[in-house]
Order: sequence, then structure tokens, then C-alpha cells
Amino acid sequence: MTDDDAFLQHFEAQTILRADWNHRSHLRIAYIYLTRLPFATALNKMRVGVRAYNAANGIEDTPTSGYHETMTCAFMHLVYSTLCQYGASESSSQFLDEHSQLNSKRILLLFYSLNRIMSAEAKACFIEPDLAPLPRVLHNK
Repeated sequence: MTDDDAFLQHFEAQTILRADWNHRSHLRIAYIYLTRLPFATALNKMRVGVRAYNAANGIEDTPTSGYHETMTCAFMHLVYSTLCQYGASESSSQFLDEHSQLNSKRILLLFYSLNRIMSAEAKACFIEPDLAPLPRVLHNK
């Protein structure tokens, strides 16, 4: 079993320590799903999984915390487009080390104004960027 396999098992069982559930952890799960599943399936599993993890770990869904639909979808697009452009790595951690631009949430500000990405609408449902288009998903594995 690889480190990615174990990490995915912990995520799906909602047993990743809450202190370890951070942006990089989200990206690792995105990478793992995207290397194993078609984009639409990976995105759906990410949506369901993050919500389930949050619920199991007492992470409240408030206007400023909890699940954020636009951020989830946008980062899935960014991870997928990076995978399509550069290929997979040995592991999710290596991929994120090699593509460090993904490690900052601020990358979304290249595509979204702060007011748009932080809006209640963006949190509740996916909205298109207002500054530049997200990379298109070119193909489905």
C-alpha cells in the first residue's frame, strides 16, 4: 500500500486528524482522485468526500468556513490541467512539491476577484471567474 493509498483511506474514513486537514491535504486528495478516475467522477467524489469529512469532524458550514463549492471546483480544474500538461508524479506529495503554484489558495486570485470568490454565491454553488477563465478540462481519462 502506498502513502497515497493510506491517505485516501483515511480521508474516506474521515480519520485524517483535523489539524492535518489543510489546503495541501485537499490538493493531495484531488490529485489522487484525478489520477484514478475520470474528471467528473473525481470532482463528485471530492465534493461528497469533503462534505462528509467536515460533518464527521465537526467543521461547521458557515458563511466563512466549511465547504466552498467554487474553490473545490476551481482547484480540481487547476490540478487536472497541471496533470494533463505535465503528467503524474510518483506521489501526490511529490506532485505538489513539483508544482508549488498549487500550494497557495491565492492562485485563485488570478482568476477571481476577492469579492467574487468570497461571496456567498461562490461558496454555495460554482460560479465562473471574473478575471480570467479557468483552464479547460481538455479530455476525460
